[in-house]
Amino acid sequence: VQLQASGGGLVQAGDSLRLSCTASGGSLSRYGMGWFRQAPGKEREFVSSINVGGEATAYADSVKGRFTISRDDAKNTVYLQMNSLKHEDTSVYYCAASYFAGWATKGYEYDSWGQGTQVTVSS
Repeated sequence: VQLQASGGGLVQAGDSLRLSCTASGGSLSRYGMGWFRQAPGKEREFVSSINVGGEATAYADSVKGRFTISRDDAKNTVYLQMNSLKHEDTSVYYCAASYFAGWATKGYEYDSWGQGTQVTVSS
């Protein structure tokens, strides 16, 4: 499955953004999905994940209560709603698909990756 992330941009601290991850070449309904991010000079880090079916989610402590992951399998799309953005959320955000049906939190558990979308939060 090929993934395309979109929705990034330049916003001010406190603003909101919604990222989308749309799949082609396969149905996302078979995959656990996740979002990761990587800032310049830093390692890639887990942000959020959602299981097949969408009943269970996981979040990094740094985004818990501010970000919400969801999926619309009919649209073959996964979303990341980001509220109350902070300067430290500035990163390239990547979506990923996992054959693991649960809510995987490690990068090596994912099999397909999108190209990333830049989120920049000015303070």
